[in-house]
Amino acid sequence: MSVTQLKQAESTRESAALRELKVQLAAAMRMAVLHELDEGIDNHFTARVPGQDGRYLILPFGYHWSEARADDLIMFDDQGHTVAGEGEVELSAWCIHAAFHRLTGAEVVLHTHQPWAVALNMLKDNRLLNATQTAVFLAKDVAYDDHYDGTADQPSEGERLARIAGNKPIVFMKNHGVITTGKTVAQAYRRLYKLERACRTQMLAMATGREIQEIDPAIVAKVLAPAELETHSSADRDRLFFEAMMRVLDRDLPGYR
Repeated sequence: MSVTQLKQAESTRESAALRELKVQLAAAMRMAVLHELDEGIDNHFTARVPGQDGRYLILPFGYHWSEARADDLIMFDDQGHTVAGEGEVELSAWCIHAAFHRLTGAEVVLHTHQPWAVALNMLKDNRLLNATQTAVFLAKDVAYDDHYDGTADQPSEGERLARIAGNKPIVFMKNHGVITTGKTVAQAYRRLYKLERACRTQMLAMATGREIQEIDPAIVAKVLAPAELETHSSADRDRLFFEAMMRVLDRDLPGYR
């Protein structure tokens, strides 16, 4: 194969990867509508463009997530400028997401004001408790921003949040919302979905006014240890979950592709 043919093959692979990423990101936004994680035209999902440092995909500001289509996604840079596609990046999306991608190395960054997670983050003690099996798998991965610092209208706010996140893929933003990250759209979205479920069950339990029974640390360690007979990796579960949700979209909210 000639040098020219190799370059063409590489370009085709990159184009296919970019197209699939756009489809998955648009699907995730429509899923968020079905799962009541959205807030009108606000909040943001972004993904790093394969093979292009400092380039990110996002839905243009002004679109409702139920309208998200792969063809509508635009590409923006670290300065918040649209470099491909039509539309603009909302200010807080640029300020939070560009810094998060750049400083944490995350491929996918999802930020929402989803109701049950925000309700927990309104409390003085907003820690996710090891009180359900779902929470056990998430609580170890949560970083806490305990000081709401106003709207994200400067890149420094995204940098502050990224420093708080460190190597943890979930951030609880006091009085604000949550961020989840991942290597893939499937991983990041599954974390977001599971997080809302864990926050909801904790808030419902707290609403009873009765004492919550947390899981013994020894059992927590047992739950987190690799299962000898397990044949599905975490990546398998992320993929299978997301593929199943895409089939639901194809039935209930098609058009994202």
